[in-house]
Amino acid sequence: MTTAATLSSMISDVSPTMSAVRVVRLAKKYGDTQAVGGIDLDIRRGEIFGLIGPDGAGKTTTFQILAGVMEATSGVAEIFGRPARQMRSQTGYLTQAFSLYPELTVKENIRYVGDLRSVPPRDIASRATRYLEMFDMLRFQDRLAGRLSGGMKQKLALVCALVPEPRVLLLDEPTTGVDPVSRREFWDVLAHLAGDGLTVVVATPYLDEAERCHRVALMYHGVLHQIGTPADLKQSISSQRLELRTPDLAIAEQLLNGEARETVDIKDVQRFGDRLDVLVADSVVSRSAIETLFRSKGMAISDIQVGQPTLENTFVATPSRTHRHRCNEPHEALRVLHRCEGRQHSRQVRRGLRPARRQRCRQDHHDQDAVRTTRSHLRPDATRRGDWQPALAGRPPATRVHVPEILAV
Repeated sequence: MTTAATLSSMISDVSPTMSAVRVVRLAKKYGDTQAVGGIDLDIRRGEIFGLIGPDGAGKTTTFQILAGVMEATSGVAEIFGRPARQMRSQTGYLTQAFSLYPELTVKENIRYVGDLRSVPPRDIASRATRYLEMFDMLRFQDRLAGRLSGGMKQKLALVCALVPEPRVLLLDEPTTGVDPVSRREFWDVLAHLAGDGLTVVVATPYLDEAERCHRVALMYHGVLHQIGTPADLKQSISSQRLELRTPDLAIAEQLLNGEARETVDIKDVQRFGDRLDVLVADSVVSRSAIETLFRSKGMAISDIQVGQPTLENTFVATPSRTHRHRCNEPHEALRVLHRCEGRQHSRQVRRGLRPARRQRCRQDHHDQDAVRTTRSHLRPDATRRGDWQPALAGRPPATRVHVPEILAV
């Protein structure tokens, strides 16, 4: 495991007051599409910072800019006071999709990434053993990466990101599809690393994981709407929460969003599984009023409890200040957007302008197979950085380039 002494030596030349990650008016456009719209961030050394947002919020684009993989359209992105692109050797990046080589074994992938990042062979071996033992993967070091489970692939990707011992670790939804036990182990390791001084920036769709961050930012349509500790964000909506369970949630939700608002100070109604979370100003008064209204309508309430708002309540209730397409809430805007995209796709399929989804997926897989690097291109028997370069230089032009190689350029 990375020791405090190792990390201290890595950052001894850094001022204690210097930000680990500094972003000022960062913007990125793809043609006419604004992916990131002028965001500001200041992340401290040793902090676990969470970036929360729906799909398409701009999280991955932000991570790619911070990793030096992509240039920003405008604005500043700095890692320890230097441009992010110049600090790629000090940045570890775990992508949302598995970006290592399935044709290589676990040990070969680690050695390959270490060579690309100019880590001495002896250090690669010792660090690989240390991190594989940490994740209980040492017995799988000779297994092909493509034959690992989803959780093990993510652990391998994290090991490869840690082998160069970066100052900043960027994790783009690292536990998506990972079982709960592995998720907990994953976050226990992150907490230990942050305690030793490593700065961790993580995007996660799991709001229970966001609770473990020192600070979080809510991102929507390329804009940061709120930044603060989880406790601060939950208090920011100035509401109390009623957990309401009833046999007919759909009718109850319609009633609470309609007639109930005439007599009850309801700020928001959110549906979570078998319950409705009703955000109100005064839980005692509102609970009594809701019970009275439901009795008058002949509707039964199975259970109603008072609680504090969760981070999920805060995220769903945070209004979108931009792109208010017939709604005020981010999750409603996404539903409208998905319906519009679905109708547009159906029209294109009928007109023959676009293949059906299954046909397109098969074509995508065919294209990936056509350009994928074969094991023979990589020469895993090489032991020094220089031995890998002829193999890389000899690749066919269509070969896809993996993130570890981009970071090493």
